[in-house]
Amino acid sequence: MIIVKATYGVKEDYIATNKQNINTFLQDFRRLGDDFKYTVYSNGGTFVHLSHFKNEAIQAIVLATPSFKAFQQARDASGLIIPHQIEVLSLEGSTAEIFVH
Repeated sequence: MIIVKATYGVKEDYIATNKQNINTFLQDFRRLGDDFKYTVYSNGGTFVHLSHFKNEAIQAIVLATPSFKAFQQARDASGLIIPHQIEVLSLEGSTAEIFVH
């Protein structure tokens, strides 16, 4: 399993657009199946994306989704106030199975 946390901050006047763009790629992600979990959290203009990928193959498919790539490009062009940061995490435990083996 691959777990990635992405954090960034957008300008106040870009928050609504960012949320719309997130909704667009999440709709596309829902069509890709159950081999990954993707959640987005926000606190004002700070956004945290948390993704759990079953394997590298599904990660590659998700990251190549056109609406996701368009979201990333628009987000970066908006003038981030908190730079985009990526962390790869290790799962230590959960109250539920993330992927059924």
